[in-house]
Amino acid sequence: MPEERLQKLLAHAGIASRRKAEQLIVEGRVTVNGAVITELGTKADSERDHVKVDGRRIHAPEQPVYIAIHKPKNFVTTVSDPEGRATVMDLLRGVKARVYPVGRLDYHSEGLLLLTNDGEFAKRITSAATHVAKIYLAKTNGPITPEQEEQFRRGVPIGGKPTAPAGLRLIRKADNPWYEVRLIEGRQNQIRLMFRHFGRLVEKLRRVKIGFLELGALKPGQFRHLEAREVARFRKLLKMETP
Repeated sequence: MPEERLQKLLAHAGIASRRKAEQLIVEGRVTVNGAVITELGTKADSERDHVKVDGRRIHAPEQPVYIAIHKPKNFVTTVSDPEGRATVMDLLRGVKARVYPVGRLDYHSEGLLLLTNDGEFAKRITSAATHVAKIYLAKTNGPITPEQEEQFRRGVPIGGKPTAPAGLRLIRKADNPWYEVRLIEGRQNQIRLMFRHFGRLVEKLRRVKIGFLELGALKPGQFRHLEAREVARFRKLLKMETP
């Protein structure tokens, strides 16, 4: 591998964010071939040089992997579960990379989920600051009023803190209507809690889009690797450097 700046090397290896990595270097916690490094411009090769943080050697990062999966209902969005429930990791047959879920979908929800071993990618996708929209379809046990719809869009209090502005559109009028919801943040059970604020329960919830990426033809439990052009488009959307 070519030499690269230490802070970038540490970030790519999943040790810390680039800013945190700079702090580690300045604090004298990083060594290269036994020498303590405090100069931020220092470069190293993780395959050729012995780079250590707090005495532990770091290794060249795995090839980045990006996966889209249709999470079924009754699966947890974690690498493991102390209660012994099925996790999305159980669905990744043949995937050898150590990927993990990007964000979450609650146990009873389904739809599009990303998994990766790229820490910076995962962080930016889930951050409200990047304004990557997530689109959901929600079936509720009754409609909310036009006034409540407006309040939903402006934000409602959850745990004492208002939600970010959201998109809401009635797409199927019925006793149990369907709404399209657009979020740029992802608090736990957020959509269910937002509707509960107006006295409504969400009976079905499916995420159908993350940024430009659609769930498409993936059936529950199916997954696919993102195409190179999709990864490049995400990196541009997230203002990430080209690897």
